Amino acid sequence: MFFKGLWGYLPANILQGVAGFATLMVFTRILSPEEYGRYALTFGIASLAQTTCFTWIEASMARFYMVEGRATPDAPPLYGTLYRLFTGMAVVFALVLALGLWLWPAGPHGSGLKMAMGLGLGCVIFRSLAKLVQEQRKAEGRVSQASLIDMLQTGGGFVLGVLCAVMGMGGASPVVGIGLMAALCLPFFAREDWGRAIRGNFDLQRAKAYATYGFPVSASLILTLALYTVDRFLIAHYLSDADAGAYHAGFSLASRILDVLFIWFGAAGAPAMVHALETGGEKALRLSARQQLKTMAFVLFPAVGGLIMVAPSFGTLMIGPALRVQALSVTPLISLGALFSGLNTYYFLQAFTLARKTRLLVVAMAIPAISNIALNLLLIPRMGLMGAALASCLSFGLGLAGSWLLGQRTLALPVPSFDLLKTLFCVAVMMGVIALIPAWGGIVELIVKGGTGIFVYALLAYALNLNQIRGPADKIYQRLRARVFA
Repeated sequence: MFFKGLWGYLPANILQGVAGFATLMVFTRILSPEEYGRYALTFGIASLAQTTCFTWIEASMARFYMVEGRATPDAPPLYGTLYRLFTGMAVVFALVLALGLWLWPAGPHGSGLKMAMGLGLGCVIFRSLAKLVQEQRKAEGRVSQASLIDMLQTGGGFVLGVLCAVMGMGGASPVVGIGLMAALCLPFFAREDWGRAIRGNFDLQRAKAYATYGFPVSASLILTLALYTVDRFLIAHYLSDADAGAYHAGFSLASRILDVLFIWFGAAGAPAMVHALETGGEKALRLSARQQLKTMAFVLFPAVGGLIMVAPSFGTLMIGPALRVQALSVTPLISLGALFSGLNTYYFLQAFTLARKTRLLVVAMAIPAISNIALNLLLIPRMGLMGAALASCLSFGLGLAGSWLLGQRTLALPVPSFDLLKTLFCVAVMMGVIALIPAWGGIVELIVKGGTGIFVYALLAYALNLNQIRGPADKIYQRLRARVFA
């Protein structure tokens, strides 16, 4: 199930990567540094609002549909309960948003941020409802439709975001584009779900069970978002909106590839681990989890190493000149921190959701969240943007260590240390070879260094048989040879 999901979600994640870099390339040029800074703040607040109000419902659909949908795919109590909870939350959210915007005393310098926040938050309900539909498709194993929903929102959201920017919506444009695209997609994909929700009935006991499971998930993700957003606000406070925009651009460059890869692994891996646990018990879960971590390391470790080595030439192509120098200064530390964060979120924290002990998620995520705030307060006034990047890297590393230790007492997921060390060795050699190549600058340097890194890593991976790659590689070679000499 894991590898089926990997291949099924591959097109959507390729598109996410392309759209992510296109967003960075386009919006750092058509938005001013101040507007891009407002986008960074708006994106963070909109994500926080979605996580606070709706993610617990999405998480309940992802975890409980596989169990309650066995008897009938309609799962009337599940649909009837979750969608009525969603409706109630949406009404409360809309009222609070309207009241908050009415009370916001924005002066002449804050009107741009107020507009960006209002528009960005107004699209949260559509994005959340589309996510609820997508989580059900993933849980049911309908990979193609879940992938299609993702692709339409990603590609269409980018196009609509550019149009919004051209129309003068400023920093809200990228977020509004995604929200509008979600609203356009819902009538085509959610009719089936709405019908099930109407036929289903609200069950108070189930609602309590979903809340008991889902609220800690939301709380842990709120702490995760704090890790990704608090530093922007502190940078804006201690430095400026333009500095916050530069940091966000550097963060986007460093973490976008890794985020896309981790989301790809998570989309396939989380349902596979739930399926393994529910059908084969802890033994089957450990086999599935071990293979997942080895596969993640096989792809992600070289991605981080390569990104660090090609960041100067890659950043020249991706980031506008007004933000480039400052953004590139934080890339190496952000890349390493993004690796720690992704491994924590998409592997080690899964122990608590699988065991349904989601309250421990809050404890696990409190470690990096608190340390991140403390380190930012300490380092930003002294080191500027570099201090924020260092704080991010250190806090994510502490979070990973804390989750691993807590997981040992909950549902210990395997860590194949020898395989991970072999992968790290291959990456270190690859980085050393790339470092010998002169810095010509531009796309030529990017192509030469990137191609060299891929070749060296592939050669070492085959020689050391990383992730048992030698067998599949030999089969591919024999098939190609047979076709050539047929």
